[in-house]
Amino acid sequence: MSAAAALPVPVFAGVLCAGAAAWAVSGGDRASRRVRAVLAGAGPVVPGGPSRRERLVVAVRVRAARWREGACLGAGLVLAALGGSVIPLLLGAAAVPLVRRWQALRARERARTARAAEVAALCGALVGELRAGAQPGQALTAALRRTVAGPGGPGPAETGVLAAAAFGGDVPAALRQAAREPGAEGLAGMAACWRVSVDGGAGLAAGLDRLEGALRAERDREESLRAQLAGARSTAVVLALLPLVGLLIGTGLGADPLRVLLHTPMGWGCLLAGGVLEASGLLWCRRIVRAGER
Repeated sequence: MSAAAALPVPVFAGVLCAGAAAWAVSGGDRASRRVRAVLAGAGPVVPGGPSRRERLVVAVRVRAARWREGACLGAGLVLAALGGSVIPLLLGAAAVPLVRRWQALRARERARTARAAEVAALCGALVGELRAGAQPGQALTAALRRTVAGPGGPGPAETGVLAAAAFGGDVPAALRQAAREPGAEGLAGMAACWRVSVDGGAGLAAGLDRLEGALRAERDREESLRAQLAGARSTAVVLALLPLVGLLIGTGLGADPLRVLLHTPMGWGCLLAGGVLEASGLLWCRRIVRAGER
């Protein structure tokens, strides 16, 4: 009777660990997305610095990142206490830098996507300024101040373009320099349009209008492809969590899989082989998804 009463405790703890791992792996940034949705109408961004909305989004993302790293240690600590071994705690500590690297990759991808959207918006704003009668340099300066809205303000590349536009510098060269940033490749097309309009007398607004359409079409295509690949990513996450389900089932049947895995040589071998196969499967799934994206 006492064994039956004690059985739900490791099962409940295992469910908590599995839920924490699923939340961390599947991108549990729903809180930041909710903040962005709630504050979507917070008003225009002030070019002089980050807005209240941006500071709140960044704070939520930082807190979520720290929570994911802490979840690895917490899950390892719970499993170490349940299994009476230090191995889960060591594995949880080893997972922290991997989770941190994964979050850095996601942050770079978000920055690339945001920068690509800013370039398309810059083309539209510049076309509007030109058709309103502004000179190209003045129009580019005004458009940049309206569209560059990063949390840290304009970066070095954007500052170089602003300086070239405001003081009569080499704007195409500054645009090509800024186009080296990930996601800002469309600025190279803007530099070409600027060079052609200056050297050949072609209409800058017409060329930029067509460039904006091409950039927005490319962005829509990437978003559609990302939505189509979301199913494959979710399937990979589910398959990666199946071993945890097996541990929960074994615990529920009274087999005590944690004791076998953490205190016997055969369990150590199974744990090592399972970890290698799990990592290989995740890398293989990631390679398939990246091939589809390319």
